[in-house]
Amino acid sequence: MSFSQKYQQLPTVDKDAGEQESLQRKDPRKRRFPLFVIAIIVIMCASLPCIRMIRSRGFWAACHASPQRHSSTLAKLPSHYTLPSGDKIPSVALGVWQASKGEVGNAVTTALAAGYRHIDGAWIYRNEEEVGQAIKTSSVPREELWLTSKLWNTFHAPEDIEAALDQSLSMLGTEYLDLYLIHWPIAFKKEGNNILDEDLTADPYPTWQKLEELVDKGKIRNIGISNFNIRRIQNLTANKLKYQPAVNQVELNFWNPQPELLKWSKENGLLLEAYSPLGSNQQVGNSLSVPEVKNVACKLGITPAQVIISWSVQRGTIVLPKSVTASRIVENLEVFEIPQEDFELLEKAAASHPPQRVVNPSMGWKLPFDVFDGQ
Repeated sequence: MSFSQKYQQLPTVDKDAGEQESLQRKDPRKRRFPLFVIAIIVIMCASLPCIRMIRSRGFWAACHASPQRHSSTLAKLPSHYTLPSGDKIPSVALGVWQASKGEVGNAVTTALAAGYRHIDGAWIYRNEEEVGQAIKTSSVPREELWLTSKLWNTFHAPEDIEAALDQSLSMLGTEYLDLYLIHWPIAFKKEGNNILDEDLTADPYPTWQKLEELVDKGKIRNIGISNFNIRRIQNLTANKLKYQPAVNQVELNFWNPQPELLKWSKENGLLLEAYSPLGSNQQVGNSLSVPEVKNVACKLGITPAQVIISWSVQRGTIVLPKSVTASRIVENLEVFEIPQEDFELLEKAAASHPPQRVVNPSMGWKLPFDVFDGQ
């Protein structure tokens, strides 16, 4: 019997039942009871779990049946990865790319209070000073934090690197970085206007050697790369490096899963970091609406965002979700082991469409080549 049929076939109320109902309405205790129940529900919904459930980007509305499992029964994924240096890097970070002034500080404060210990930033994001102030006002000791910044394209010349690093250190209010990345495998001349430095772009080894010196000086604990394809990685590592790249930070998500790069990196001991793990700003809604993602979310009793972030960590990558919304910052930190059959389902779905890379500045920088050619 359907819902509508059930309530269309209500029994006829006889006279005695009507009189009894009338007496109940006159009893003030009977009248107050529904209000009491409503008040209890409102109080319960004021708690964080309920708020997060309501605001979990339409997830619960999509679950037509009760979850088959609850997140409390799911195994946790690794909270850290070990780098070649022996340092342990947290597997989930707060990304602050595109976090605007006046928002990023609150986001960092919320993240640290929620348990994040990994903040991923960059000089070019123009928000390191606000990030540093939020860290300073927190109660988290520096030794418990993992701070990442990145060397911008105009500072690749060895003589310019330390000054650029010192500026980031000063703004962040720290004496060292846990990780410093070459932001792009593209070097510009310091004069500006994106004038390509062809020599340092073709051969990043002099830049890398200077970074190695700064590791020895104690200003950096680990060094790595970002947005490098396989050919560019091999071009760098063909040199006699004192320190191998600790990570390669790249665009990795459901729409651009890069299975070849992931496989090659695992085979060569290079850890990947996934930026835009939920997709770009234009893709997030689509990411959270993927049928396979929603089905796994309903099955496991977690949100679609948690499914995607958990899938990314389970692939063996560090994940850098960006948000300035408090409830989503908290939500994104909770990752769970996805059953193997569901994990494989997500892998298959992610590989079932042509890759859709969003971040590619080659045309904007007027490069005579595509920075990702050869991947």
